[in-house]
Amino acid sequence: MTDVRRRRPHARRVVGATVAAGLLALPACGGGSSGGVPTINWYAKEEAGGSMSDAAKACTASAHGRYRIKQVPLPTTTDEQREQLVRRLAAKDSSIDLLNMDVIWTAEFANAGWITRWPTARAEQVTKGKFPNVVDSARFKNQLYAAPLNGNTQLLWYRSDLVTTPPKTWDEMISQAEQLAREGKPHRIQVQGQRFEGLVVWFTSLLASAGGTVLSPDGTKVALPAGPTRRALAVMRRMSRSVAADPGLSTSQEDQGRQGWETGESAFMVNYGFVWPSASKNNPELAKKMRWAPYPTVDPGRPSKATIGGFNIGVGAYSKKRELAFDAATCLSSKENQLGFAAKSGLLPVTTSLYDDPKVTEATSDAVDAAGKPTQVKSFPYAKAIREALATAVLRPKTPYYNDVSLAITRTLHPTRDINPDKDVKRLRDAITKALKGEGLL
Repeated sequence: MTDVRRRRPHARRVVGATVAAGLLALPACGGGSSGGVPTINWYAKEEAGGSMSDAAKACTASAHGRYRIKQVPLPTTTDEQREQLVRRLAAKDSSIDLLNMDVIWTAEFANAGWITRWPTARAEQVTKGKFPNVVDSARFKNQLYAAPLNGNTQLLWYRSDLVTTPPKTWDEMISQAEQLAREGKPHRIQVQGQRFEGLVVWFTSLLASAGGTVLSPDGTKVALPAGPTRRALAVMRRMSRSVAADPGLSTSQEDQGRQGWETGESAFMVNYGFVWPSASKNNPELAKKMRWAPYPTVDPGRPSKATIGGFNIGVGAYSKKRELAFDAATCLSSKENQLGFAAKSGLLPVTTSLYDDPKVTEATSDAVDAAGKPTQVKSFPYAKAIREALATAVLRPKTPYYNDVSLAITRTLHPTRDINPDKDVKRLRDAITKALKGEGLL
């Protein structure tokens, strides 16, 4: 899954001595060669199905001896991935030729001088035909610093046996769920409410759907217009205090939402596409009733704006093989490998035309039927909905201080049932202003 994950604070404040000491404890990966062939070290977490290592092998073969790609595995969680990369890059580790980066890291890594700007010709090659807003996640100060690798966003999932027409707004969804509760039917709404990155995604999506942004277009000042911010916060408060809220909302992440959904007690869920193959395996009867729709909006008549997730691939600024690394990154982010990431690991493409490719539209996955026997289901029956959502999706705040901005949001809004829409507009503005100034949040 390329969605959003847990984060750890304040890596940018680590002093040089601490960084150097920490680096000594990490395994040495080197930047050597194999039989005279230059080795390109690619720091990337292996995904289910082995799609990353398969891409490395394919690109090594297509290089015909010019280079070989060695995948250096990163930890499972995004927090730990970022921590390891930051420690190495802050120590100017030349072994990092390529690195997979969460879409929210671009500004921080580029501003710190840890990744290399893509030359114009190369930039055009790795952005052609890709979603413009996904490409924007790889830019900093109008310059490309990474190649878009995969993308994702959330959809609304609902049960067709309980809901005839999917709700268009959050208020409509909450009202439908409350009516189902009065009828004694499954009625929970699964959403991510823990104090972690998923809470930032929820707030950002609501705010954008209400017509607001967290920061100014240049990312240097707080925006948070009063009207849209209050509307977004009011939705979060109502959702959290409704009978439709899961009892574990304050500690719910994406996987807890999936698990809650699979119990059969929920009518709605906002989540990523990984919930589909999971339900097909774990609760096939429920999967038959699963449908999907656009992420709910805030105000009737205003289109919804879900938040972009995914990974981009950057070239390390201290690499001694940057030209070869650019070539390797271009290969790894190619259409062929995007299709491989989708088929083997469920990581959706960032090239728009691939959503019409049979390898996406007709792909199948292992599942079980109602009798518990193995069967096959379509892997991405919701692909068209994802393509439409990605075309209009928004980015989380683009700033070198994103980690602190994220903390400011989650600490102000958690637990969401305690939100005060009037008072918390100012509290949010104050907290994010301090984050942008680098003032301590410890």
